[in-house]
Amino acid sequence: FLYFYLCPMSKQIKGKKLNPYHLKSQIVQLLKKKKTKSYTARQILKKLKINNTKGEVINQLTGLEKKGLVSKSNDQRYRWNHGSTTKGQKAFRKITGTLDVIKSGAAYLISPQTTDDVYIPQKRLKTALNGDEVEVEVFRSPGRRRKEGAVIRVINRSNSKFVAKLIKEGSRQIAQLGHEARHLEVQLDEIALSETKSGTPIIIEITDWNAGKSGLLTGRLIYILDANNSNETAMQSILLQKGFDIEFPPEVIAASEQLTEKITEQELTIRRDLRDVLTFTIDPEDAKDFDDAISYRALEDGQLEIGVHIADVSHFVRPGTALDREAYHRSTSVYLVDRVCPMLPERLSNGLCSLRPHEDKYTFSAIFNVDNKGKIIKRWFGKTVIHSDRRFSYEEAQEIIQSGKGLFGDVLTKINALTKKWQKQRYKNGSIAFETEEVKFRLDENAVPIEAYTKVRQDAHLMIEDLMLLANREVAHYMAKKENGSIPFVYRVHDTPDPDRVSELATFAIEFGIQLDTSTPQTLAKSFNDLVKKAENDQSLKLLIPLAIRTMAKAIYTTENIGHYGLAFDYYTHFTSPIRRYADVLVHRILFNNLKGSKRVNQKDLEQQCEHISAQERKAMEAERASIKYKQVEYMSQHIGESFDGIISGMIDMGLFVEMLPSYSEGMVRFERFSESFSLQDDRFKAVSSSGTVYHTGQRVQVRVISTDLALRQIELEIIQADAD
Repeated sequence: FLYFYLCPMSKQIKGKKLNPYHLKSQIVQLLKKKKTKSYTARQILKKLKINNTKGEVINQLTGLEKKGLVSKSNDQRYRWNHGSTTKGQKAFRKITGTLDVIKSGAAYLISPQTTDDVYIPQKRLKTALNGDEVEVEVFRSPGRRRKEGAVIRVINRSNSKFVAKLIKEGSRQIAQLGHEARHLEVQLDEIALSETKSGTPIIIEITDWNAGKSGLLTGRLIYILDANNSNETAMQSILLQKGFDIEFPPEVIAASEQLTEKITEQELTIRRDLRDVLTFTIDPEDAKDFDDAISYRALEDGQLEIGVHIADVSHFVRPGTALDREAYHRSTSVYLVDRVCPMLPERLSNGLCSLRPHEDKYTFSAIFNVDNKGKIIKRWFGKTVIHSDRRFSYEEAQEIIQSGKGLFGDVLTKINALTKKWQKQRYKNGSIAFETEEVKFRLDENAVPIEAYTKVRQDAHLMIEDLMLLANREVAHYMAKKENGSIPFVYRVHDTPDPDRVSELATFAIEFGIQLDTSTPQTLAKSFNDLVKKAENDQSLKLLIPLAIRTMAKAIYTTENIGHYGLAFDYYTHFTSPIRRYADVLVHRILFNNLKGSKRVNQKDLEQQCEHISAQERKAMEAERASIKYKQVEYMSQHIGESFDGIISGMIDMGLFVEMLPSYSEGMVRFERFSESFSLQDDRFKAVSSSGTVYHTGQRVQVRVISTDLALRQIELEIIQADAD
């Protein structure tokens, strides 16, 4: 392997298919050697004389571009970025980027203008907060090797609304922000607060970020929270912290109320009427927004007609309207443990667009003719009208599938058999079967968790999942092939794993007796699937699954199709959830405009929309994880002094992280709690004491809960007993 790196353009690679690591190396060497030239992906393939695909080359170029090492022109040509910095090169004096604030209060700058981490101490952040786009002056502190920086100015604020605590000092009314916002203080001049007690949680908006003579920022009151409802304060804070508005603007609500659900004769003339076809929905028991339905019809030639019908949100949400602007701004619904912060007002999400039973609804459908072997014989996309005959919960559908008895029993059984064939083929093609343990909570009337459990995915869940995958894949395939893929479209792509992270994981997995084959992305996918199967019977191996997921690139929306590695699909998009994802709304619009003709949108504008939607999706995921973490800590606060079985899940200089069962809550055992000193090995997989006691990641332990801190979402533990290996 070393020969490949030391001998660029070697005859050794001619005609061969390189794995991602070698491919990236060869691309870098070519572009660096020819710094004044730019190449298309096809030209790079021709220069290297290798047998990789164009998509694989674009995949690597996209990663290099994101790191700022490569720049791309409007005509899809790539060149080495002269402005990028690598180790040993002189850093930019001033650069821009996004702040990633860590728990200590300091931050790192994420910037395409440098490949090095720029550390910014808390005292040099000014009023900048996590997620803000900033301009930073970069320098090297005396005696330090790493780059450090200081915020010069904030270019764009990621958020201006916060949950704060009211503090009254004489005639002054001050809002003190939480630790997430570095406890900044804001001057309020609200008469409405005159009767409000000091210490009351409130929601405020900062209107002036320039500190006045008092040294305080200026803001206004939005809402007074219930001081006795800590859960409400916490959940509102999580949403606001990630930039999601809790309420819709009045003009958006007004626009939604003006819409009608009446099925008009004019619409029926342009839609396929499927109201007489057997149709049903399958959703969680507590779901209110039903955005997909399934239809079934046996055809005379022995084939089956399976319809995937999706709420026609684009019929109601028209481009340029107040509803459209707000939906794009939010881009996604956010699912916290005890609530949903929707992308669309309730009038739409739970009413007009929800495919409720026994109601005629506008839909956008993907209909497939399938033979008895599961082969897709024909597909059709278009606007429709449906009438759902029945609403099933997943539990009801599962019972019918297992027994073969009950309403539509034969239909559910046949559809389930079909989707199982698709699942089998998908895994054979290299799809990865990652299914992380999804923690759920049973809450009391005050939203306090009284039970923690893991969600079990059964045939009913997998059946609906594969039907949605089918529709998403086929829509993407249709658009990718129309006019040779020249029409700009929203693809859902997933890059191959990061080589460095894969290498670290492979080393770590050996500690568990697992050998990962990392030679190609395909063999790695097979190794991951083998790991999942082994983890079903070995609890400690389940620890490796989230670590394996972290080696993966994040799936994103983009106009540049590179395929979906995790699903092993060459073409993929999101078509099936427009009530909760704006990407699907865009897909519906573009698909509809290209069913009977051709209509192009501006690719640059569409790519900018994709970037915004991807960023909002990441924020929503962070908010969802934060709410789960809060509930885990709240749940464990009821069990202080009790002991639990757990697994050591990680190590830092301060101590050991332990994941407790069955809640999967993670707490820390600080080294200072031990009677002897510990030091970590370089790989951070083991901690060894001065007397030779060893703790290692994956080791089973029994721990006692010492204390919890809801504000910081932390759990303190001590080890009672550790299994010997």
